[in-house]
Amino acid sequence: MMKNFKLITLLACLLFSLHAFAQEEESIESPGSLNEGTIESQFDYLNRISNNYQDYKVIKRVNIDKIRKNISDSLNVFRNEIIAKNTQIKDQKAQLDQLNANIDNLEQNLQETIEIKDSFSFMGMHIHKSTYSKLMWILVFILLGTLLFFLYLYNRSHSVTAEIKRTLDETKEEFEQHRKNTLERERKLNRQLVDEMNKRLEQG
Repeated sequence: MMKNFKLITLLACLLFSLHAFAQEEESIESPGSLNEGTIESQFDYLNRISNNYQDYKVIKRVNIDKIRKNISDSLNVFRNEIIAKNTQIKDQKAQLDQLNANIDNLEQNLQETIEIKDSFSFMGMHIHKSTYSKLMWILVFILLGTLLFFLYLYNRSHSVTAEIKRTLDETKEEFEQHRKNTLERERKLNRQLVDEMNKRLEQG
């Protein structure tokens, strides 16, 4: 009975040694697994080569240090990539701001060019063509109103002049008629006077 127990114990130790040897061989056969690949693949490899103890994994310290270094290196790489990306984003933002500033300048120059095209200089002042057109129409209406006003004054003056002329003509006619009547009375008086003188001469 004791011999069987010793035999079982020896077989168990032998199996455990063989398993550990196989794990070491696997580690030797795949020396680069912790030196390349993704972190996930390295953890998978570490899980495969680690020994089992009940519900735990027995991991060699050298492998833990290696995986920790790999993670730190990966984090540094990611950190450097983030810094580079941030720098690139800042550069692109600066370029974008410069482009926006250039676009604003172009829009301002275009607006100034359009204003110059749609305006002209008059007595040192830039006048927009639409404003000039409005001023011209206002001036035309003012001149037209002035013309109509003077036409009204002329017509009124012409009417007054015609009335005065008509009155003058009537006065002339009355005066001429009065002159004729006066001459006629003088002739009658002269004839009467002559006739009277002739009568007196005949009587004397």
